[in-house]
Amino acid sequence: MNVVPRDLMTETAVSSVDFRGAMRHLTGGVSVITAGRGKDITGMTVTSVTSVTSLSVDPPTLLVSINRDASSFPLIRRYGAFGVNILAADQLDVAERFAGKGGLKGADRFAGSQWVTAVSGVPLLVGALSAVDCEVEEIVERHSHGIVIGRVSSVRNSTRNAALAYWHGQYVAVDQDEDAARLAEVSVPARGLRGV
Repeated sequence: MNVVPRDLMTETAVSSVDFRGAMRHLTGGVSVITAGRGKDITGMTVTSVTSVTSLSVDPPTLLVSINRDASSFPLIRRYGAFGVNILAADQLDVAERFAGKGGLKGADRFAGSQWVTAVSGVPLLVGALSAVDCEVEEIVERHSHGIVIGRVSSVRNSTRNAALAYWHGQYVAVDQDEDAARLAEVSVPARGLRGV
């Protein structure tokens, strides 16, 4: 492999439009990040590809990337905790509400769904595929975002298996049973493959 010396490379600025276009090709699970305590709560819809990542299994740790101008960021900083609610396919209304559809803000976004209070004080969504309570270990501020590292203090998993995903600017349902059946219908017959 030939490596071009940095001083010989042409530096071109990547436009935000081009970068967003590239990121739209990634399919990501949809989650709602919740923050705050009591009536001082808010949340935001994020896609897992760009905003939520498993950092470590031992100890269980998540990394979330949050715009510092988002209403959730100061509450995460103030209270030192956040929730990650991984949405099921039938929770599109929750995703849209926390994405700001209808102009709802703060505690008003929580109306219409059932929530429980985690040990940390953050609200967790009842019926989410998984609801994870995290305590902040560190916040690293870079550019427009804060990279928040959270130690997982509890996890609530459901037995549901249909997830809400985001791809090319649209919400998409991903159902393990239905999609596996569809793939089986169009797959290459095993007898046509050598060594199978």
